[in-house]
Amino acid sequence: MPECANPNALGTSRIVEIDTNGGPGFGFEHFRQHDFLRNNEIVLTFDDGPWQTTTPSVLKALADHCVKATFFPIGKHATYYPEILRQVAAAGHAVGSHTWSHADLSRKSVDEAKEEVEKGISAVRLALGAPGAPYFRFPALKHPPEVVTYLGERGIGIFSTDMDSFDFKMRRPDQVIESVMNKLKKHGKGIVLMHDFQKATAEAVPELLRQLKTAGYKVVHMRPKQAVASLPQFDELVAKDTKLPTLSSRPTSSVVRTIAE
Repeated sequence: MPECANPNALGTSRIVEIDTNGGPGFGFEHFRQHDFLRNNEIVLTFDDGPWQTTTPSVLKALADHCVKATFFPIGKHATYYPEILRQVAAAGHAVGSHTWSHADLSRKSVDEAKEEVEKGISAVRLALGAPGAPYFRFPALKHPPEVVTYLGERGIGIFSTDMDSFDFKMRRPDQVIESVMNKLKKHGKGIVLMHDFQKATAEAVPELLRQLKTAGYKVVHMRPKQAVASLPQFDELVAKDTKLPTLSSRPTSSVVRTIAE
């Protein structure tokens, strides 16, 4: 493992390579086949980003503790803040996908659901300028069987969770920390679901990582064996949806600046 500048960091204790051929499922809430974590090992996952006001705080906390995580961004959000998603990838985190618009795929036709999946993958590719990881998490953890089969045919791994923090229901960082730590105490290990979109979670992560270190938990990072191949027709759809009506490609910081407060 690379050296960590912070002697008190939680760190990343183990890296595993994930081969997603055939669409394996992970997370005991829905899948039972692949139990790859040892006692006291955890995988940190974050959904619904990237978001301008919260994701950078999560990234800083993870960097301060030399921790690698897996992110499941919403496609539309990736097109809003591509520079933030590039920061996620540049920091060495895995970037999967979480549909185009966070739609409940159990309420969609099979074709509509496939479009949600594929546009999400294409949006991540467009934002990163490179393919993401072949990792997918269903919104609300609702898994229509036809879409599960489709992801298997596409060679995309499906990630449920071992413990859902339910941080989206919480307003204070201490509530998020308590939720995660209590569930880990009960289960002993597991894939943890949080949301970098949530303000309370972004505020909680620094203290959560400190408490995980104190309690003796070890972080495992899931590195994909191969990238996901987006489909050209959906790349074109997303590019068309997100094309700006001006020629300017300057960052906001060079267009708008505060001159008085």
